[in-house]
Amino acid sequence: MSPNENFDVHIIMGSLSDEAVGKKAADKLQSLDIPYKVSVASAHRTPDFLEDIVSHSPAKVFIAIAGLAAALPGAIASHTGRPVIGVPVSGKVNMDSILSIVQMPPGIPVGCVGLDRGDNAAILAAQMLGVADPKVAEAVNEMRVKMASKVRADCSSVEL
Repeated sequence: MSPNENFDVHIIMGSLSDEAVGKKAADKLQSLDIPYKVSVASAHRTPDFLEDIVSHSPAKVFIAIAGLAAALPGAIASHTGRPVIGVPVSGKVNMDSILSIVQMPPGIPVGCVGLDRGDNAAILAAQMLGVADPKVAEAVNEMRVKMASKVRADCSSVEL
């Protein structure tokens, strides 16, 4: 499903330099047939623009991709009660982005996946959506069955 204005997941990147990680999330959502939208907004450089995006978004789940101080996921969470999944972007100081997402204050939680794991953020978003949408739950289940089949095939082909 291509990005459109009727979407369930909103991917927001802190800058265009996060595009490769955003593409991982978009590709995975597309493979699961989940409608999404991608935006670029900075928690620090465009706080009013970010607030406008979040407050007008129909998304059920947000994926926030950010590096360095990684304030974006927390800033999004401060403007919505909907789930926010943070994706720390690797760089010169990886711990900054990880801790900025993981160490949120009480009452404003943000989920966090591994460094550059936009794909895992998309899967987690799909699992959240799947609680209320059997079609999405089935798509996630089918993806997991395919992954398990690949591992089994890899196991039977090992010749050491």
